[in-house]
Amino acid sequence: MTTHNASCSPIRPLWINPTSVYINKSCETTLYPKLCSKTLSKYAEKINSSPKILAMTALAATFNATQLTSKILRNLTRSRALKPGESVALLECVEEVSDAAYELQKSMKELKEARKGPEFYRQMDDVQTWVSAALTDDDTCMDDFTTVGRVRILARGFVLTIARLTSISLTFINNYAAV
Repeated sequence: MTTHNASCSPIRPLWINPTSVYINKSCETTLYPKLCSKTLSKYAEKINSSPKILAMTALAATFNATQLTSKILRNLTRSRALKPGESVALLECVEEVSDAAYELQKSMKELKEARKGPEFYRQMDDVQTWVSAALTDDDTCMDDFTTVGRVRILARGFVLTIARLTSISLTFINNYAAV
């Protein structure tokens, strides 16, 4: 007769999904764990426990948020309530965010094609460089605003979110490159 020893088998509540645990543990390694978990938890089943898919999913979410931010900021430039300085800063910010989106798009393509082998480290170096450049573009956007005002505050909220998502993506890309 076989007896069941409860101490040998892990007891896990039914509502805890092991793939969600992977996402949460991974997100704890980032500078913005709450934003990370909130953004990526809905993709837990897709990600499973793959560092590459985690990096690719984070990068795709960042790219989508960056494109949306670019569109919102571009629409804001059409506001008649803008002061001349705000208008110029906003246009420059739109350009920086668009550059960031382009760099993230290149990164997504390169990361998707990355395979372990002789080219892997060069590919990962390119991805890391482009994602870092996107992060710099986000920072530069905020530098364009020299005056404090409602437009700067609004733009800052959007750009800060995409900068944080970019940082999260870079963490997962660095982790994947190190594997």
